[in-house]
Amino acid sequence: MKHTLDILPLKSWLDTGDQPLVIAGPCSAETEDQLVSTAHLLANTGKVNVLRAGIWKPRTRPGEFEGIGSVGLEWLKRAKAETGLLTATEVATAKHVEEALAAGVDVLWIGARSTANPFTVQEIADALVGVDIPVFIKNPVNPDLSLWIGALERVNRAGIKKLGAIHRGFSSFEKTAFRNEPMWDLAIQLKSACPELPIINDPSHICGNRELIPYIAQKAMDMDLQGLIIESHIDPSVAWTDAKQQVTPAALAELLDNLSVRHAESNNPAFEDKLAELRKQIDKLDDAILQQIGDRMKIAEKIGQYKRDNNVTILQVNRWDEIVEKRVQLAKALSLSEDFATKYLELLHNESIRKQNEVMNTKPVAEA
Repeated sequence: MKHTLDILPLKSWLDTGDQPLVIAGPCSAETEDQLVSTAHLLANTGKVNVLRAGIWKPRTRPGEFEGIGSVGLEWLKRAKAETGLLTATEVATAKHVEEALAAGVDVLWIGARSTANPFTVQEIADALVGVDIPVFIKNPVNPDLSLWIGALERVNRAGIKKLGAIHRGFSSFEKTAFRNEPMWDLAIQLKSACPELPIINDPSHICGNRELIPYIAQKAMDMDLQGLIIESHIDPSVAWTDAKQQVTPAALAELLDNLSVRHAESNNPAFEDKLAELRKQIDKLDDAILQQIGDRMKIAEKIGQYKRDNNVTILQVNRWDEIVEKRVQLAKALSLSEDFATKYLELLHNESIRKQNEVMNTKPVAEA
């Protein structure tokens, strides 16, 4: 389903030429010297468009460093005056918005915890009425596309037309290499639902460690996201928050140098012709796959009828385990990932159970 947002193209309010937008700076503004010194190093790379710094830090538990507070806004102001970089910070209350605007902050973003609470988003949106400032909205902590779009709509209805989204990954009970699971499909769904919306990626919060950041940053470029927001500290080893996921300005410059920035479209007619031919092949295979799945579900319905007539339960755990084991082995032999094969089989299984459940709860024609 498409969602219409009344917004301006990214290039009209943050023109970065042919390069992706880069927002960088420390997770937290800690001291004036730390912030201003980091800003100078970032500006000297010639690759950063906006300086970011957390002034107010929403933490999971009390007692941890929760941001330097309003005094940090003066440090951002000084950094901007000395380097020429635009500045950005996170806001979580109407008071934050008012203080950031009064201090001349150029870009605001709404964090994942705030996005998850419509009351908080509405409070921020109300404080933005009549204001002309870019606002980015991070995805909510949990994978809820409607909640993300709802936050964007609230801020847009407040009159903010310079609007963008930040893909920072999602919380997951499963322990993986990432701090927050990327779940790229959610970013793709947002692009499909709001095609005019600029989306940038936050590899720092997805990774949770600096070693994986180049991989996620490149993946974001390959997924046609419009930029990156990366945490950069003059000395990450002594950072007061999120030390493991921050990079030095020099490391950031190297990362950006090594990025391959690709284009969404090509002006090469031969390329377009070949791509169209390959896509036709894909379309033909997709049609065949869906037809095969349809045939499979007809058999599942017959199985449901047979189980109903013989008073047997729908779920047969041993049979399901057997299917997964055999099909995953086949998937590996076909160079398909185990994760894909498992998820695909789960989808098929769930649909089969739904079909059988319909049959099991319908009386045979003779009885009806």
